[in-house]
Amino acid sequence: MVSAAALVKRFGDFTAVDGIDIEVRHGEAFGFLGPNGAGKSSTMRMVACMSPRSGGTLRVLGMDPDIEGPHIRARIGVVPQADLLDTELTVRENLHVYGRYFGLSRVRVRAKAEELMEFAQLTDRADDPVESLSGGMKRRLTIARSLVNDPELLLLDEPTTGLDPQARHLLWDRLFRLKATGVTLIVTTHYMDEAEQLCDRLVVMDNGKIVAEGAPSELINRFCTRDVLELRFVPGTTEMVLPKVADLATRVEALPDRVLLYAEDGEQTLAAAYRRDVRPLSSLVRRGTLEDVFLRLTGRRLVD
Repeated sequence: MVSAAALVKRFGDFTAVDGIDIEVRHGEAFGFLGPNGAGKSSTMRMVACMSPRSGGTLRVLGMDPDIEGPHIRARIGVVPQADLLDTELTVRENLHVYGRYFGLSRVRVRAKAEELMEFAQLTDRADDPVESLSGGMKRRLTIARSLVNDPELLLLDEPTTGLDPQARHLLWDRLFRLKATGVTLIVTTHYMDEAEQLCDRLVVMDNGKIVAEGAPSELINRFCTRDVLELRFVPGTTEMVLPKVADLATRVEALPDRVLLYAEDGEQTLAAAYRRDVRPLSSLVRRGTLEDVFLRLTGRRLVD
Protein backbone atom coordinates (compact mmCIF):
# COMPACT_ATOMS: atom_id res chain seq x y z
CA MET A 1 0.00 0.00 0.00
CA VAL A 2 2.87 2.36 0.83
CA SER A 3 6.59 1.92 0.24
CA ALA A 4 9.41 4.38 0.74
CA ALA A 5 13.18 4.19 0.48
CA ALA A 6 15.60 6.83 1.79
CA LEU A 7 12.64 9.23 2.11
CA VAL A 8 13.66 12.78 3.04
CA LYS A 9 11.73 15.94 3.87
CA ARG A 10 13.55 19.23 4.40
CA PHE A 11 12.29 22.67 5.37
CA GLY A 12 15.15 24.97 4.45
CA ASP A 13 18.15 23.85 6.48
CA PHE A 14 16.01 21.70 8.79
CA THR A 15 15.63 17.99 7.98
CA ALA A 16 12.30 16.75 9.37
CA VAL A 17 12.48 13.26 7.83
CA ASP A 18 15.98 11.90 7.40
CA GLY A 19 16.21 8.99 4.94
CA ILE A 20 13.62 6.54 6.26
CA ASP A 21 12.49 3.22 4.73
CA ILE A 22 8.92 2.00 5.29
CA GLU A 23 6.59 -0.61 3.87
CA VAL A 24 2.90 -0.78 4.74
CA ARG A 25 1.02 -3.96 3.83
CA HIS A 26 -2.59 -4.29 2.76
CA GLY A 27 -5.09 -4.65 5.60
CA GLU A 28 -2.74 -3.87 8.48
CA ALA A 29 -2.63 -1.06 11.02
CA PHE A 30 0.81 0.52 10.78
CA GLY A 31 2.01 3.05 13.33
CA PHE A 32 4.51 5.87 13.64
CA LEU A 33 5.39 6.26 17.32
CA GLY A 34 7.42 9.17 18.61
CA PRO A 35 7.38 12.53 20.39
CA ASN A 36 6.28 15.79 18.83
CA GLY A 37 8.85 16.86 16.26
CA ALA A 38 10.02 13.33 15.47
CA GLY A 39 8.96 13.57 11.81
CA LYS A 40 5.71 11.62 11.99
CA SER A 41 3.38 14.29 10.63
CA SER A 42 5.83 15.31 7.91
CA THR A 43 5.92 11.70 6.73
CA MET A 44 2.12 11.50 6.76
CA ARG A 45 1.81 14.68 4.71
CA MET A 46 4.07 13.20 2.03
CA VAL A 47 2.07 9.95 1.96
CA ALA A 48 -1.16 11.98 1.73
CA CYS A 49 0.22 13.87 -1.32
CA MET A 50 -0.01 17.14 0.62
CA SER A 51 3.73 17.84 0.74
CA PRO A 52 6.35 16.97 -1.89
CA ARG A 53 9.30 14.87 -0.82
CA SER A 54 12.79 16.38 -0.78
CA GLY A 55 14.55 13.13 -1.61
CA GLY A 56 14.23 9.36 -1.87
CA THR A 57 11.44 7.32 -3.42
CA LEU A 58 7.80 7.03 -2.37
CA ARG A 59 4.94 4.97 -3.77
CA VAL A 60 1.37 5.10 -2.50
CA LEU A 61 -1.07 2.52 -3.89
CA GLY A 62 1.62 1.78 -6.45
CA MET A 63 1.70 5.37 -7.72
CA ASP A 64 4.14 8.28 -7.48
CA PRO A 65 2.62 11.13 -5.41
CA ASP A 66 4.55 13.74 -7.40
CA ILE A 67 2.92 12.62 -10.64
CA GLU A 68 -0.38 10.96 -9.70
CA GLY A 69 -1.39 12.90 -6.58
CA PRO A 70 -5.04 13.46 -7.59
CA HIS A 71 -5.53 9.75 -8.34
CA ILE A 72 -4.04 8.81 -4.96
CA ARG A 73 -6.09 11.38 -3.03
CA ALA A 74 -9.27 10.02 -4.60
CA ARG A 75 -8.56 6.60 -3.04
CA ILE A 76 -7.36 7.56 0.45
CA GLY A 77 -8.89 9.14 3.54
CA VAL A 78 -7.12 11.63 5.80
CA VAL A 79 -7.85 12.42 9.44
CA PRO A 80 -5.68 15.46 10.34
CA GLN A 81 -4.66 16.47 13.86
CA ALA A 82 -7.17 19.33 13.85
CA ASP A 83 -10.79 18.43 13.05
CA LEU A 84 -11.29 21.23 10.44
CA LEU A 85 -15.05 20.64 10.37
CA ASP A 86 -17.60 23.18 9.10
CA THR A 87 -18.83 24.13 12.55
CA GLU A 88 -21.84 26.15 11.41
CA LEU A 89 -23.22 23.22 9.41
CA THR A 90 -24.96 20.20 10.89
CA VAL A 91 -23.43 16.74 11.18
CA ARG A 92 -25.42 15.57 8.16
CA GLU A 93 -24.53 18.63 6.09
CA ASN A 94 -20.83 18.16 6.76
CA LEU A 95 -21.02 14.68 5.26
CA HIS A 96 -23.18 15.80 2.33
CA VAL A 97 -20.83 18.64 1.36
CA TYR A 98 -17.71 16.51 1.67
CA GLY A 99 -19.26 13.70 -0.37
CA ARG A 100 -20.08 16.10 -3.18
CA TYR A 101 -16.38 17.10 -3.33
CA PHE A 102 -15.72 13.50 -4.42
CA GLY A 103 -18.41 13.66 -7.07
CA LEU A 104 -20.95 11.42 -5.32
CA SER A 105 -24.50 11.87 -6.59
CA ARG A 106 -27.05 13.44 -4.25
CA VAL A 107 -28.79 10.10 -3.82
CA ARG A 108 -25.51 8.31 -3.09
CA VAL A 109 -24.24 10.96 -0.70
CA ARG A 110 -27.47 10.90 1.33
CA ALA A 111 -27.25 7.13 1.73
CA LYS A 112 -23.54 7.31 2.54
CA ALA A 113 -24.14 9.98 5.18
CA GLU A 114 -26.70 7.80 6.95
CA GLU A 115 -24.31 4.85 6.88
CA LEU A 116 -21.41 6.89 8.26
CA MET A 117 -23.47 8.57 11.00
CA GLU A 118 -24.53 5.14 12.21
CA PHE A 119 -20.91 3.95 12.11
CA ALA A 120 -19.77 6.98 14.12
CA GLN A 121 -22.73 6.71 16.54
CA LEU A 122 -23.93 10.18 15.59
CA THR A 123 -27.34 9.40 14.08
CA ASP A 124 -29.18 11.06 16.98
CA ARG A 125 -27.12 14.25 16.43
CA ALA A 126 -27.57 14.31 12.64
CA ASP A 127 -29.29 17.71 12.53
CA ASP A 128 -27.30 19.38 15.30
CA PRO A 129 -24.68 21.98 14.36
CA VAL A 130 -21.14 20.69 14.72
CA GLU A 131 -20.34 23.53 17.12
CA SER A 132 -22.52 21.86 19.78
CA LEU A 133 -20.72 18.50 19.68
CA SER A 134 -18.23 17.26 22.27
CA GLY A 135 -14.59 16.77 21.34
CA GLY A 136 -15.03 13.02 20.99
CA MET A 137 -18.07 13.44 18.74
CA LYS A 138 -16.21 15.90 16.52
CA ARG A 139 -13.35 13.44 16.21
CA ARG A 140 -15.73 10.64 15.21
CA LEU A 141 -17.35 12.92 12.65
CA THR A 142 -13.92 13.79 11.23
CA ILE A 143 -13.22 10.08 10.80
CA ALA A 144 -16.67 9.48 9.30
CA ARG A 145 -16.09 12.32 6.83
CA SER A 146 -12.75 10.81 5.80
CA LEU A 147 -14.58 7.61 4.83
CA VAL A 148 -17.09 9.20 2.48
CA ASN A 149 -15.13 8.06 -0.60
CA ASP A 150 -14.69 4.44 0.65
CA PRO A 151 -10.88 4.80 0.94
CA GLU A 152 -8.54 1.85 0.63
CA LEU A 153 -6.02 3.60 2.89
CA LEU A 154 -6.85 5.75 5.92
CA LEU A 155 -4.24 8.11 7.40
CA LEU A 156 -4.82 9.19 11.01
CA ASP A 157 -2.55 11.86 12.47
CA GLU A 158 -2.72 11.84 16.30
CA PRO A 159 -6.37 10.66 16.19
CA THR A 160 -7.13 10.80 19.92
CA THR A 161 -5.09 13.79 21.15
CA GLY A 162 -7.10 15.75 23.71
CA LEU A 163 -9.80 13.12 24.18
CA ASP A 164 -10.82 11.64 27.53
CA PRO A 165 -10.25 7.87 28.09
CA GLN A 166 -13.85 6.90 27.31
CA ALA A 167 -13.84 8.79 24.01
CA ARG A 168 -10.46 7.30 23.10
CA HIS A 169 -11.68 3.74 23.64
CA LEU A 170 -14.82 4.38 21.59
CA LEU A 171 -12.66 5.74 18.78
CA TRP A 172 -10.39 2.69 18.97
CA ASP A 173 -13.46 0.47 18.60
CA ARG A 174 -14.48 2.32 15.42
CA LEU A 175 -10.98 1.89 14.00
CA PHE A 176 -10.93 -1.83 14.81
CA ARG A 177 -14.21 -2.17 12.90
CA LEU A 178 -12.72 -0.36 9.91
CA LYS A 179 -9.66 -2.60 9.89
CA ALA A 180 -11.90 -5.67 9.99
CA THR A 181 -13.47 -4.54 6.69
CA GLY A 182 -10.05 -4.49 5.00
CA VAL A 183 -9.17 -0.79 5.26
CA THR A 184 -5.44 -0.24 5.75
CA LEU A 185 -4.65 2.18 8.59
CA ILE A 186 -1.58 4.35 9.13
CA VAL A 187 -1.58 5.99 12.55
CA THR A 188 0.78 8.52 14.12
CA THR A 189 0.69 8.81 17.89
CA HIS A 190 2.77 9.64 20.92
CA TYR A 191 0.52 7.53 23.17
CA MET A 192 2.20 4.20 23.89
CA ASP A 193 -1.06 2.46 24.86
CA GLU A 194 -2.69 3.59 21.63
CA ALA A 195 0.15 2.16 19.57
CA GLU A 196 -0.02 -1.15 21.45
CA GLN A 197 -3.80 -1.34 21.04
CA LEU A 198 -4.10 -0.36 17.38
CA CYS A 199 -0.94 -1.30 15.53
CA ASP A 200 0.06 -4.62 14.00
CA ARG A 201 3.48 -3.14 13.26
CA LEU A 202 5.09 0.19 13.96
CA VAL A 203 8.24 2.21 13.65
CA VAL A 204 9.71 4.29 16.46
CA MET A 205 10.90 7.68 15.17
CA ASP A 206 13.19 10.23 16.76
CA ASN A 207 14.76 13.30 15.17
CA GLY A 208 13.54 12.31 11.73
CA LYS A 209 14.99 8.81 11.80
CA ILE A 210 13.57 5.34 12.41
CA VAL A 211 15.27 3.85 15.46
CA ALA A 212 13.31 0.57 15.64
CA GLU A 213 10.64 -1.36 13.74
CA GLY A 214 8.43 -4.35 14.52
CA ALA A 215 5.25 -5.50 16.24
CA PRO A 216 4.64 -3.81 19.62
CA SER A 217 5.15 -7.03 21.60
CA GLU A 218 8.28 -7.84 19.59
CA LEU A 219 9.82 -4.44 20.34
CA ILE A 220 9.03 -4.73 24.04
CA ASN A 221 10.57 -8.20 24.20
CA ARG A 222 13.64 -7.06 22.28
CA PHE A 223 14.41 -3.85 24.14
CA CYS A 224 12.86 -4.27 27.58
CA THR A 225 12.80 -6.70 30.51
CA ARG A 226 9.62 -8.44 31.63
CA ASP A 227 9.17 -6.17 34.69
CA VAL A 228 9.91 -2.54 35.41
CA LEU A 229 10.18 -1.34 39.00
CA GLU A 230 9.37 2.34 39.48
CA LEU A 231 10.68 3.96 42.67
CA ARG A 232 9.42 7.51 43.20
CA PHE A 233 11.37 10.07 45.21
CA VAL A 234 11.34 13.77 45.94
CA PRO A 235 12.25 15.46 42.63
CA GLY A 236 15.95 16.11 42.36
CA THR A 237 17.07 13.37 44.75
CA THR A 238 17.16 10.37 42.43
CA GLU A 239 20.89 10.65 41.65
CA MET A 240 21.68 9.93 45.31
CA VAL A 241 19.80 6.63 45.13
CA LEU A 242 21.58 5.25 42.06
CA PRO A 243 24.68 3.85 43.83
CA LYS A 244 22.45 1.74 46.09
CA VAL A 245 20.45 0.11 43.28
CA ALA A 246 22.74 0.19 40.24
CA ASP A 247 23.56 -3.54 40.37
CA LEU A 248 20.02 -4.75 41.15
CA ALA A 249 18.70 -4.64 37.58
CA THR A 250 19.71 -5.20 33.99
CA ARG A 251 19.31 -1.48 33.35
CA VAL A 252 18.64 1.53 35.57
CA GLU A 253 17.23 4.88 34.40
CA ALA A 254 17.09 7.98 36.60
CA LEU A 255 14.33 10.49 35.88
CA PRO A 256 13.75 13.71 37.85
CA ASP A 257 11.18 12.15 40.21
CA ARG A 258 11.82 8.40 39.98
CA VAL A 259 14.25 5.61 39.29
CA LEU A 260 13.33 2.84 36.84
CA LEU A 261 14.84 -0.60 37.40
CA TYR A 262 14.51 -3.04 34.51
CA ALA A 263 14.48 -6.61 35.83
CA GLU A 264 12.88 -9.99 35.16
CA ASP A 265 11.32 -10.08 38.66
CA GLY A 266 10.24 -6.68 39.92
CA GLU A 267 9.01 -7.89 43.31
CA GLN A 268 12.34 -9.49 44.15
CA THR A 269 14.14 -6.35 43.01
CA LEU A 270 11.92 -4.21 45.24
CA ALA A 271 12.64 -6.45 48.24
CA ALA A 272 16.38 -6.19 47.55
CA ALA A 273 16.15 -2.39 47.38
CA TYR A 274 14.41 -2.27 50.78
CA ARG A 275 17.12 -4.47 52.27
CA ARG A 276 19.59 -1.78 51.20
CA ASP A 277 17.59 0.85 53.08
CA VAL A 278 16.14 2.44 49.93
CA ARG A 279 12.92 4.19 51.02
CA PRO A 280 10.95 5.59 48.07
CA LEU A 281 7.82 7.71 48.45
CA SER A 282 6.02 5.00 46.49
CA SER A 283 6.83 1.97 44.37
CA LEU A 284 5.22 0.19 41.43
CA VAL A 285 6.01 -3.04 39.62
CA ARG A 286 4.62 -3.10 36.07
CA ARG A 287 5.17 -4.73 32.70
CA GLY A 288 7.49 -3.19 30.14
CA THR A 289 5.88 -0.83 27.62
CA LEU A 290 6.69 0.92 24.37
CA GLU A 291 7.61 4.03 26.36
CA ASP A 292 10.35 1.98 28.02
CA VAL A 293 11.49 0.94 24.56
CA PHE A 294 11.66 4.57 23.50
CA LEU A 295 13.56 5.53 26.63
CA ARG A 296 16.03 2.72 25.94
CA LEU A 297 16.56 3.79 22.34
CA THR A 298 16.67 7.57 22.73
CA GLY A 299 17.44 8.30 26.37
CA ARG A 300 14.21 10.25 26.86
CA ARG A 301 10.49 9.69 27.33
CA LEU A 302 7.87 10.11 24.62
CA VAL A 303 6.44 13.17 26.34
CA ASP A 304 9.79 14.99 26.75
